[in-house]
Amino acid sequence: MTANWAAFAAAEPDLAGTVEKRFGAFTHHILATLRKDGSPRTSGLEVRFLSGELWLGMMPDSLKALDLRRDPRFALQANPGAGTGMGGGDVRISGRAIEVDDMETKAGYVEEVEPPEPFHLFRTELTEVVRTYIEDDTYLVVQVWTPGTPLRTIKRT
Repeated sequence: MTANWAAFAAAEPDLAGTVEKRFGAFTHHILATLRKDGSPRTSGLEVRFLSGELWLGMMPDSLKALDLRRDPRFALQANPGAGTGMGGGDVRISGRAIEVDDMETKAGYVEEVEPPEPFHLFRTELTEVVRTYIEDDTYLVVQVWTPGTPLRTIKRT
């Protein structure tokens, strides 16, 4: 089961707001894709939350774009920033990236983001969103959301 960003935000607005804020704190994040041989590839990436979707834009024929065309599964981790503070916690999103070829959709993205052209554009279908943070200097808290299930919160000492 998958969901787009709008469905996640409707189901868990507080977590969605925290995740957007963490991704908004820095420009570059880490995308993990799968190579032809199935081994992982990590790459830097900018992301955008627009019109109820999480968008991934990429240079033409970049290895990460070619990976996603072959196997759409991805994991995306927000840049933790400098030091060890990680205000707002560590956030990760997993799912499938679907390439968008529709010219009208791409034109709307260009109008908002002004990326260098040409480019690949992928919309995402989420399979999991995870936030990990420290609470009261005592607990490690892990929040896990998957489509169709309530948010799970795990606390460890």
